[in-house]
Amino acid sequence: MELIDTHSHIDLGVFFDDFQDVLTRARSAGVVAQVLPGVYRAGWDRLLSLCGNETDLYPAIGLHPMYLQHHGREDLNVLRTHAMCGELVAIGEIGLDYFVEDGDRVAQQELFEAQLGIAAEAGLPVLLHVRKAHDQVQATLRRLRFSGGGIVHAFSGSMQQAEHYMKLGFYISICGTVTYDRATRIRGVAAKIPLQHMVLETDSPDIPPSRYYRQRNSPEYLPEILSALAGIREETKEEIALQTTENARNLLGL
Repeated sequence: MELIDTHSHIDLGVFFDDFQDVLTRARSAGVVAQVLPGVYRAGWDRLLSLCGNETDLYPAIGLHPMYLQHHGREDLNVLRTHAMCGELVAIGEIGLDYFVEDGDRVAQQELFEAQLGIAAEAGLPVLLHVRKAHDQVQATLRRLRFSGGGIVHAFSGSMQQAEHYMKLGFYISICGTVTYDRATRIRGVAAKIPLQHMVLETDSPDIPPSRYYRQRNSPEYLPEILSALAGIREETKEEIALQTTENARNLLGL
């Protein structure tokens, strides 16, 4: 079975010492491609270099809403340059994060809209980071008439919110949360989302499957997410793997 990890941060420092070993183990586990999202400009060069050196790593850079203090106006110009060169598979991760109550929501909104504009100009999909802001993100996508689609990373919303995203042309990404028995809401949603609207991710090094709780997550664990899904859905692991991989390839041009 071939699997695609649509959200993996193996470019981060926590993987510096054993990067090649992690990559080898992921490939052995059937992970044939990984999308590496960027979160701030200082990390883009390393991320792009890794993707240039490894044929199964694909870059998607963006300015994350939780790192506003690291972003400057010039970063948007650099992002536009990379996007227009055709070297990216998506813009991301971008979005809105209202989980931290004292965050600058006005600045987040301005940054989000600017990056949606770049994605639209370049004809690229987006990788969305959304926490406690699904309604605001969806309202923004509608108001700006963004039609490039994308992926809602590590989805944790309701079925109704998932349906709204799907109508807007987005795929719902399922991560390690689905492996936890206590995560009843997301397991319920993951059981109902039409397979043609679903993709998989690890979000390494975060959100490890339950068997690796409080440990570093790794793309080699993606099959465990697949197994958890097969346990709550009607399809087999093979069927889920085939369709989610096709979905990722079609959206991102992998």
